[in-house]
Amino acid sequence: MTKREAVFSKDMKNRKLTVLRTFDAPVEQVWRAWTEGEMLDKWWAPKPYSAETKTMNFKEGGMWLYCMVGPQGDRTWCRVDYKTIVPHQLITNVNSFSDESGNINSDFPVMSWKNEFSQTGSETTVAVEITFAKEADLEKIVEMRFQEGFASGLSNLDHYLSTQFKIRKELKVDNTARVTTYLNFNGKTEEALNFYKEVFKGEFTGVGLRRFGDIELPAAMPPLSDTDKKLIIHGELTIMAGHVIMATDAPESMGFKIEFGNNMHINLEPASREETKSIFDKLSAGGVITMPLEDMFWGAYFGSFTDKYGINWMLNYQASN
Repeated sequence: MTKREAVFSKDMKNRKLTVLRTFDAPVEQVWRAWTEGEMLDKWWAPKPYSAETKTMNFKEGGMWLYCMVGPQGDRTWCRVDYKTIVPHQLITNVNSFSDESGNINSDFPVMSWKNEFSQTGSETTVAVEITFAKEADLEKIVEMRFQEGFASGLSNLDHYLSTQFKIRKELKVDNTARVTTYLNFNGKTEEALNFYKEVFKGEFTGVGLRRFGDIELPAAMPPLSDTDKKLIIHGELTIMAGHVIMATDAPESMGFKIEFGNNMHINLEPASREETKSIFDKLSAGGVITMPLEDMFWGAYFGSFTDKYGINWMLNYQASN
């Protein structure tokens, strides 16, 4: 057993189920993964299910209403009522099955959760204690294969966090704001960047040329072909006057369609998450948003759009290590 597998224990006498799980990420990232609806939707459900948040108000007295969506489209609704919140340390809440409006379904057990977060070095451990009103309620949840489902969800989170943190550490080491040019190619990124390198006598910087096959992609993505694994997921070339050109391959085999006019963006990297959202909201007003601003698997808070004058923009914020 690896140190990052979930460890479950049952205390039938005290009607408790405890879970310990360690993640290769700082507590701030793990905390956000447990407290923001968009991030919870990425990992909470065991495959092949997915989670969809309807509403979330993360505060003491607030509620998270979400559903588990099955492979055939079936939906199971749940609500979480937040009781105690100590940022980066503790969350207590009550979990119930419900309908789409949040009305509690009394046919299923109610669970009282206590989640404790602690960081050691670069790793964060989450200790979950779930208490039941009756021993029979604990037995019913176990029979419903809660342990297997929750372990699967925690594995989803481990994959998301470890991949995100690894890429974030390698791509950017500080919060310094900068403006770069970002280019998209249909399989010709390596050829194009080497051409520009020769023209400008530039040099590859950052991690240079990173291929799709070099990183662990999100589990939800279909397997890549050997050809696609050789394509460039991120390249960075510094040319004259310190200007940086970044580029990626966006082949049709992955669902992209590159055309002249949509293959070049001005890429902004603000110094804070708040500034990123402010610029995104103001600059995209009246334009067309092509990718809403949200947390991405490579560790960035990212979004893209075409402004009302037809200019393509990307905003990319990555917290410092």
